[in-house]
Amino acid sequence: MSHVEIIEVRRYYPPGVSEIIGRGGECFIGAINDSTVLKYPCIPGNHESIHIEAQILDVLGSHPRIIASKGLTEYGLILQRASNGSLSDYITSGSFIPSHRRLLWCKQAAEAVSYIHSKHVIHCDINLRNFLLDKDFDLLLADFQGMLKSVNGKTLLDGLSRECSKSYMPRCHGDYACVKTDLFALGSAIYFIMTGHEVFPELDSLDDDEEILSRFQNGLFPIDKHACYDITDKCWRQQYQSADDVASDLSLIQASKRVAE
Repeated sequence: MSHVEIIEVRRYYPPGVSEIIGRGGECFIGAINDSTVLKYPCIPGNHESIHIEAQILDVLGSHPRIIASKGLTEYGLILQRASNGSLSDYITSGSFIPSHRRLLWCKQAAEAVSYIHSKHVIHCDINLRNFLLDKDFDLLLADFQGMLKSVNGKTLLDGLSRECSKSYMPRCHGDYACVKTDLFALGSAIYFIMTGHEVFPELDSLDDDEEILSRFQNGLFPIDKHACYDITDKCWRQQYQSADDVASDLSLIQASKRVAE
């Protein structure tokens, strides 16, 4: 019989943290004030992934679609606070969301991915939990524990983050990541934004991961119709070369919607 090691994670509060408002992977997100949070390891001293994230955010610099870094401390990484939480929570809350706002979010998501790719960063975990909403309900891409690559494609940094099953492009090597694996995941994100639910809502990301992978491998993609159906299908079928191409197609849909209205 195999043995599973269970590691108990105890909450703790570094100086300045008033409450824990979230958890991402092996890190807590602690509130410092209305505009700032501290991302710090669940197990004190386990700072490697946070240091990688800090380096990737330094490469990305300032951009309206990217969560802002305010630097490292001995306790963790100080980040901009997204006052309206994650896009996943907001969409599933049942709030009314007009179609033009959904299309805007899709466009902003594609713009964020296009920008990071221009800096040779592969996010490796594009999903609605990692798209946050600022005070104006505009998107911010967060959680940069993916890859930084050189101009010739060599991996310079790898935080070892990878997509969940509903965003995971089938490939020979599970650790491999590139522009197209991010674009595949972007397709699942756009689908979620437009339909209000994840792909294959009848399947569980963990319990049914083999079935989800099998469907993706066999090209059995969701067929529910929505305004961005052609875009999501092209993302999943790896027919886009860049996120900028996705953003351009989304601009055309936005324009056609404005004309129709």
